[in-house]
Order: sequence, then structure tokens, then C-alpha cells
Amino acid sequence: MKHEQIMELIETAADQLQYSYVPYSGFRVGAALLAQDGSLYTGCNIENAAYTPTNCAERTAFFKAVSEGVRSFRAICVVGGPDGRLESYTPPCGVCRQVMMEFCDPEEFEIILATGKEDYKIYKLRELMPLGFGSENLA
Repeated sequence: MKHEQIMELIETAADQLQYSYVPYSGFRVGAALLAQDGSLYTGCNIENAAYTPTNCAERTAFFKAVSEGVRSFRAICVVGGPDGRLESYTPPCGVCRQVMMEFCDPEEFEIILATGKEDYKIYKLRELMPLGFGSENLA
């Protein structure tokens, strides 16, 4: 992935922090999802008093894209922190990783974790979900 694309994803994910609805945890998360066709889909976390209906930023971005017919993805950037302060990396939860397994090639899909444009790491989905359950398990 080109450096310019990485920078755009980090900036876009960070911009999403302002939309987070986090009255309970105060932990804001933003995501920017890059589709194979170059389209960007964004997401923020949305909490709920009942907790279970809470939705992560990553899944928000994926569900927006899938609801528009997009099924092929290249990368996602995830940023987050208390009150939106990017103090450390914010890796996807297990449920989000499972959603990624549904729509992404674990050997190719990249997950960018960042605290800013100068501090980021890139992982393949397979690194974060080494024994992930996917459609091939049901074949």
C-alpha cells in the first residue's frame, strides 16, 4: 500500500472520532475501511446502555460498505482512545476480527493501528486472527 493511502486512512479514521457515541466508556474509536475499488467507508463506535447492542467502529464501516453492495476490501485503519486521545494502539475486538474473516482474505487484508501519522503499525488479518473461522470451514 502506498504511503499516501496509509496517511489518508489514518486521517480519515481520526476524523471519525468526533462522531463516536460513547456516554458510558468515553473511549472513542474511529475506522476507515478501504475497498478494493478504492472507495472509503468510515465508522465510529456507538454505545448502548444495554451493552450488547453496542457496535464497534470497524463493524460500522464494514456494515455500511456491505449494505451498499461492496464485498472486497484491502485495508482498514483503526484509531481510538479515552476521550479521543490517541495514546496507544486500539486493535479490533474478536467480533470485529470475525467480521473481517467473513469478507477479507486473511493473508492479504491489512489492519493499520495508529496513534498518528508518525506512529503506526500494519498487520495482516492472519496475524491478528491466526486460527480464524471462515467460509472454508463450512465447505
